[in-house]
Parts: sequence; structure tokens; C-alpha cells
Amino acid sequence: MTRQIFLDTETTGFYANHPDHPDRMVEIGCVELVNRKLTGNNLHFYLNPGRDSDEGALRVHGLTTQFLSDKPRFEEIAQQLVDYVADAEIIIHNAPFDLGFLDMELARAGHRPFKEYAAGVLDTLVMAKEMFPGKRNSLDALCSRLDVDNSGRTLHGALLDAELLADVYINMTRGQDALLMETAVVDTAGPVLERVDLHGIVLPTLHANAQELAAHDEVLTQLDKSSGGKTLWRQMT
Repeated sequence: MTRQIFLDTETTGFYANHPDHPDRMVEIGCVELVNRKLTGNNLHFYLNPGRDSDEGALRVHGLTTQFLSDKPRFEEIAQQLVDYVADAEIIIHNAPFDLGFLDMELARAGHRPFKEYAAGVLDTLVMAKEMFPGKRNSLDALCSRLDVDNSGRTLHGALLDAELLADVYINMTRGQDALLMETAVVDTAGPVLERVDLHGIVLPTLHANAQELAAHDEVLTQLDKSSGGKTLWRQMT
């Protein structure tokens, strides 16, 4: 079984190791894949950092001090986090940034460095630079290049970004699946299959009934509301 965790964080600023007033984490999002399939066994925390976010960071994630004031401190969720990531491959975009904050927070909570709990850490920014040299390789740029829908990303959010990163990674590594399938065909002797002519088969067309159409329209309406009117199907109709 291959277990992978896609992880992202949001922080009060950029300096985890500032000697006087270090920045802190305000959000952690983790998305689990097992054998390249989403399991839904995700982990997500908002955190009370004990300080205000810098103006620039607040513009990025929108998590105000008031919103975070009743959220748990990192030390309250540290054990749950390290138990969750134990022995999994951790995949992060620009890993040194997130690892710097994770190690700082874990040290404050009396835990070992993050990498000591995981089976390994993979940096998709390094992967992207090797695959697309000389091009922009931010998460948004990769979403655009690899046809991953990030239209709901008006603000950065750790869980949303981890979900997008999982989609990006699957698209970046899809060729590996093709290579494995091709190898399997060469190495495995199977039965000879008879070719069947399907040209004469006519498939019936099933149309949605009124109730199904109404339910579909209601789903689209709710999605349109949650995206602030930015859904493409509403703009194009």
C-alpha cells in the first residue's frame, strides 16, 4: 500500500526562525491518497498563533486574529498531526518553507523534527522545475498548465491548496502509470482476445426527467452562490 499525504500550511508571515518575534502557523491542511486514490481521510486545523498576522500574509489567507482566537494552539494538536503523517510519504509544494514552520512548531511542543515521523518528503516545486525548466511553477501556474480547476481559489487555504496539489501531482506523474501499464503488457502473457465489431451497436439515449433536471439546477445554483457568481457555466449561458 502506498500512502501519500499532501500538506500545506498558512502562516502569520514568512519568518519561522525570527529571533525576536517568530511567525507562527495559522492553518494546516492534509489530504490523503492511498494507491493514487483520494480516501477522504483528510486532516485540517485552524490554529491560534498567539499573535497577529502580517498585513501581507493576511491578504493571502484572510484568517483574522479574531477568527483564530478560539482555535487550538499548535501544541494541542501536535500529537494528532504526527500520528496522522506517520510512515507516509509527504508531498509539499516548496517544502523548505512549510518544513521550517513545522519543525519550529514541533520543537516548541516538545516533538522531534517533522521528517523523523514521515517515510519521506517530496517537493513538487523541485519536480516542476525539472519538468518545466524556465517556466513559472507556482501552484496556480501548474493548475493552469495541467488543466486543474482552481477557480475556487480566491484566497489561499491550506486544505484547498493541498487538494489542488494532489490533483497537480497526479497529473504530473500520470505518465508513470502509462509506463507501468506498458511494462505489464510486455511482461505478462494473457489470453488472445477476439476483436469485436461494435459499429452496428446503437446505444439508447437516456434523458433526465423533470425532477432530475430540477435537482441538477439546484446543485448548480448552490455552487454558483458559494463561488460568488464565478462558475463558468453561469457565465457562458
